[in-house]
Amino acid sequence: MADDPIYQFEIKQLIPIEIGGLDFSFTNSSLFMVATVAAAGGFLFLTTMSRGLIPSRVQSVSEISYEFVASMLRDAAGTQGMRFFPLVFSLFMFVLVANLLGMVPYFFTVTSHIIVTFALALLVIGTVIVYGFYKHGLKFLGLFAPSGVPKALLPLVVTIEVISFLSRPISLSVRLFASMLAGHITLKVFAGFIVSLGSLGAIGIAGAILPLLMTIALTALELLISFIQAYVFAILTCMYLNDAVHPNH
Repeated sequence: MADDPIYQFEIKQLIPIEIGGLDFSFTNSSLFMVATVAAAGGFLFLTTMSRGLIPSRVQSVSEISYEFVASMLRDAAGTQGMRFFPLVFSLFMFVLVANLLGMVPYFFTVTSHIIVTFALALLVIGTVIVYGFYKHGLKFLGLFAPSGVPKALLPLVVTIEVISFLSRPISLSVRLFASMLAGHITLKVFAGFIVSLGSLGAIGIAGAILPLLMTIALTALELLISFIQAYVFAILTCMYLNDAVHPNH
C-alpha cells in the first residue's frame, strides 16, 4: 500500500468520536489542519511579539506577507474591502502553510481533499452573499444584471451571470484541490521509479538518475505551486468580495 500514489491521501481515524450516529472522529486530516493553524499562528506571533524599528529577517517575512495581502485586497476591492482583511489573510496563510506542510515527507496535505477546499470556497461565497444582502439589500441582485444590457438580452445575461456565480465555489475549490493532488501523485510516481530502479543493481542505479533529477525539479516546482495556489485562492477571494462591496461595478 505504501507504493500506491493514492495511499498518501487516505484519511485515517486517530480518535473515534460518534455523536448521535454521526462520525466526528479526529482524523489525520483534522490533526494537520490543527497543525496548520498552529504553525501559521505561532510563526506570526513569534515574529511580531518583539517588533523592532529595524525588522529582523523573520519579522520582515511577516510584514511582507501582511503588506502583500493588504495591497492585493486594496487593489481588488478598494479601501472598503479592507474590512475583510482578517478573512483574506487567514485564508492565504492557511492555504500556504497547509500546502508547504504537505511537502514534508510522511505529512498529510489537507488541501488535496476536495471537502476541505470546498468548505473554504463556501466560506468565501457565503460571506459575499451575506454581506452583499446586509449592506445593499435587494440592490445586491444588480450584480446579475449589468447596467447597459439591452432588455431583450437581459434574461440571457442574468442566466449566465447566475450560473457563473454559482460555479465560483466549484472552480475555486477544484483548482486548489486538483493542483495539489496531481502534483503529489506525480512526485510519488517518480520517487517510486527511483526505488524500483535502484533495486536492480548498478544498471538500475544509473537509470535512476533521471527520475531522481525529475523528482528534485518537481519538488521545486511544487514549492512554487504551493505559493501560487495560495495566491490564486486569495486573489479570487478578493475579486469575489469586491462584488459584495461594489455589486454594481
